[in-house]
Amino acid sequence: MQHSDAVIIGAGQAGLAMSHCLGRRGIDHVVLDRGRVGERWRSERWDSLRLLTPNWMSRLPGWSYRGPDPDGYMTMPEVVRYLEDYARSSAAPVETGTVVRVVERTPDGYRVETNRGVRATRVVVIATGQCDVPMVPAMARHLPADIRQITPQHYRNPDQLPEGGVLVVGASATGVQLAEELQGSGRPVTLSVGRHTRLPRLYRGRDIMWWMDRIGVLNERADGARDLGRARAQPSLQLVGHPDRRTIDLAALRAQGVRIIGRMAGVDGIHVRVRDDLAATTAAAQATLERLLARIDAAAGNAGPPMAEVLRPIVPERSPEILDLRAEGIRSVVWATGYRRDYGWLKAPVLDAAGEVVHHGGITPSPGLYVLGLRFLRRRKSNFLDGVGADAEELAEDILGHLAKHGCVAA
Repeated sequence: MQHSDAVIIGAGQAGLAMSHCLGRRGIDHVVLDRGRVGERWRSERWDSLRLLTPNWMSRLPGWSYRGPDPDGYMTMPEVVRYLEDYARSSAAPVETGTVVRVVERTPDGYRVETNRGVRATRVVVIATGQCDVPMVPAMARHLPADIRQITPQHYRNPDQLPEGGVLVVGASATGVQLAEELQGSGRPVTLSVGRHTRLPRLYRGRDIMWWMDRIGVLNERADGARDLGRARAQPSLQLVGHPDRRTIDLAALRAQGVRIIGRMAGVDGIHVRVRDDLAATTAAAQATLERLLARIDAAAGNAGPPMAEVLRPIVPERSPEILDLRAEGIRSVVWATGYRRDYGWLKAPVLDAAGEVVHHGGITPSPGLYVLGLRFLRRRKSNFLDGVGADAEELAEDILGHLAKHGCVAA
């Protein structure tokens, strides 16, 4: 059995950031990943995907974007190279091809069983991230067998789908990107819209993320949220990292020919039931947008004029109550409905009824067990490439204190 003071599970941005922070504190540790560094960026993303945050926001402890296009948006191969370079720069002790099968509590810490042996450790950091397993609603099983179903985890490009119409379910960042790409491929797209956070790509001459960073929105603390559960459940940002910095929202998609409908309520064979909620959903997104832009306007002063066109409400057409897939020529469904976490290997009493890790700022009720990289862990940007580092620094201090109590490191 091998021993180390800490085991980090996951070699993406969260795991590598934690490795850097532990290494600077002299804490013996190892980083385990089932694949390679940045495996999900390599094998679970579509070909045309770019980061939705500008390159200058790619900041990790001791590392930042060093390329020629700070205002651009990295492609997936560029993200992988960025993470590989980061791992090399800090000599991160990554063990690739290591599948964690069981993590269980022991009197002295934790036992970590993998396909390559067993480790004993005082500390485990779960850094497997927010985007783990695609969340497909139960209604999907009622679709006919000849309807091609796919999730963003397995989608690569339009050629994977049969000719004919496509129903994209979900209108956050992933849904709008795939709807635009599929419509551009010549496949008529119908977009089923649920809750979403509408944002312009540019505002007052700057990327919207620049403004959100400047006014402190992204650094808002979890311990200051009125309703943290609700904040964590907010839909992801409706942004696309296009090289030409275009805004892709429902209005833009509709102008390109995408049909916009309400949220799916159920499936009965070829018939999809649709909620009459599109007007309410778009109005809620508009209200959130206007509150944010009012905050930016208050802080901006004379820095570029307000852009009235991004404030224009989206007036949706009435949705059908029933969508007949055959009549509409729809032969594929893309489930852009978010992700859940799968902790089936975690044998510690820290999971709630929904199977999510219970934690306070990444610290679980089980001493020495931590989680990192989840949405709004400590800050609103905790699951962003730009946000995980600050959380890692703070948790590394807690880990140092925990190990010191057990005589593993100097106090």
